Amino acid sequence: MAVKPPHTTMLGVTAIEGLHLAPTDGTRVQLDDAALVAAIQRTDPGSREALYHRYKRRVFGLALRIVGSVDAEEVAQEAFIRIFRGLAKFRGDAALSTWIYRLAVNAALSHRTRRAAARLPVEEAKTLELAPPTAEPLRGDVVLRARLERALVRLPTGYRTVIVLHDVEGLEHAEIAAILGCHVGTSKSQLHKARGRLREILAADGINAGTIQNG
Repeated sequence: MAVKPPHTTMLGVTAIEGLHLAPTDGTRVQLDDAALVAAIQRTDPGSREALYHRYKRRVFGLALRIVGSVDAEEVAQEAFIRIFRGLAKFRGDAALSTWIYRLAVNAALSHRTRRAAARLPVEEAKTLELAPPTAEPLRGDVVLRARLERALVRLPTGYRTVIVLHDVEGLEHAEIAAILGCHVGTSKSQLHKARGRLREILAADGINAGTIQNG
């Protein structure tokens, strides 16, 4: 079954105990992230729902590329549980988007670790191969995009994560380092190794290395 872009009911956010998302009257006021966090911490009606709508696609897309389509919804829901539980203590030491990415990545990696302990590698690879190319392509047409997606899911989890954060999500190495809890140099080194491995996979599939965006 193809994964569709998430909407309010798909991730079951309104059904999660303790979130208490208030209904809106149809009027949307765009707050910056700091103001939105302050509104949530004041428990303003509709503030949590506003944050969910602002970040749902990014969180779901990140989960989809790291864990595959079968588990993406579960991971995205887990990520939002962590996000809403943690917002009461959020003090703005990092950008809200960076903090949310960190929680989403941690949720995805934790899920992958649990799955790896219970699933044979071949079975896991088959599950990940089901991930459809729903996000923006790295480069090229639809066919190439699908082949890139298939190559991406064949990477080790760490390599796949850093490529998704940098080449797909467009984050800088400083942000990636903050998300992954590593040094900037480590992020750069991992990306270099990940791209090298991805080129090898693509070459075996008959795709020229120049297809992959470098930066």
